[in-house]
Amino acid sequence: GWGEYADAGVQAPHRDPGTEGHYDYGSRAGVWRLARIYDDAEVPVTVSGSAVALELNPELCEWMREHDHDLLGHGWRWIEAWHQTRDEEREHLRRAIDSYERTLGFRPAGWNCRSWPTENTRELLQEAGGFIYDSDVCADDVPYYDRAGERPWLVVPYSKTYNDSRFLMSPGFASPRDFLDTMTMGLEQLVHERRASMMTVAVHARWSGQAA
Repeated sequence: GWGEYADAGVQAPHRDPGTEGHYDYGSRAGVWRLARIYDDAEVPVTVSGSAVALELNPELCEWMREHDHDLLGHGWRWIEAWHQTRDEEREHLRRAIDSYERTLGFRPAGWNCRSWPTENTRELLQEAGGFIYDSDVCADDVPYYDRAGERPWLVVPYSKTYNDSRFLMSPGFASPRDFLDTMTMGLEQLVHERRASMMTVAVHARWSGQAA
């Protein structure tokens, strides 16, 4: 249902050239518009990409290597892990790592499943080795450490509030300015809370010193 009306759209066994064109836009034009913005700003970015998508766009992989951009693993294919058995999820993870190493020359340090992780995902990431964080939960506003087995595990929270999907749903963003305003206000609020927290700590330390 990617059309302008609330309709399920073309159904199998028919192909849907319209929806295929929606996806084609990203690799043909959209990603390069973003690349020019990042190049002009000279900022490093983290690209969230599935392995097969990057295989099909070697020019993007070349751009990532040239500018030393980061990769967030987003699956071998864009498939929901929670439909898979533990062994299937492990096999897709292995295929993804092999693919990233072939196309980019390096593997991701972080992972983000499509939509939902499984109860096995974090353990499989540790089993595969080389991963230090995931972005599969929305449990905080800033990164934090959790326990995974016997060692700390970094979590870089995902966010539905600042998600590009809000361009497609209601209530959502009507323009890029809406997105920018929301991001800016959110960042300003986090900075404000951090400053207030630091001030509270300083006051408490000063009072404790006087009491002593």
